[in-house]
Amino acid sequence: MRGVRRLALAVIAALALAGCGTGNPDFVKEAETEGVYVDFDNLTYQVQMSRYLNPADTEDREYLQGMSGLQTDKEIWFGIWMRVKNYSDQSETPSTDFSITDTLDHRFTPVQLPATSVFAYHPGPLGHANVYPPPDTAAASGPIQGSLVLFKLPESAIANRPLVLHIGTGADEATVSLDL
Repeated sequence: MRGVRRLALAVIAALALAGCGTGNPDFVKEAETEGVYVDFDNLTYQVQMSRYLNPADTEDREYLQGMSGLQTDKEIWFGIWMRVKNYSDQSETPSTDFSITDTLDHRFTPVQLPATSVFAYHPGPLGHANVYPPPDTAAASGPIQGSLVLFKLPESAIANRPLVLHIGTGADEATVSLDL
């Protein structure tokens, strides 16, 4: 009986020690498709949608307001609509460190949208249990329900799919394969 107790105590101690550390085994760092929640720097990110934008389209013109004249015939606008939630117990600031890679490892960085864009991803500190974009904003209550991170990609990137969104850099980054 003592052997069973010792074994049980050893198992409990091992489980307690295994639970120590900085990493949460439930954190998701890689998503094979949009809509899946990924974790980076104590926040949870969700790509609501990604798609090419057409400057001639009425809806897309609103997203691209202030960006005219920056696109050539060999480039395309590509939008990623992002939602972020803070599940931590403290205020956190969402990342602005995004990039896209194609299958040839070309890396693309976002284009800065004007501060006046109501759809642009311009986060500030996010309190516990808060969501970005904030409820009752155009970005949150619009048809996509996320803030726009805008990229200008060369047309050649279309042939080098899948495209992968990187949130952050280095070993701790989170990635999402983008639907096209």
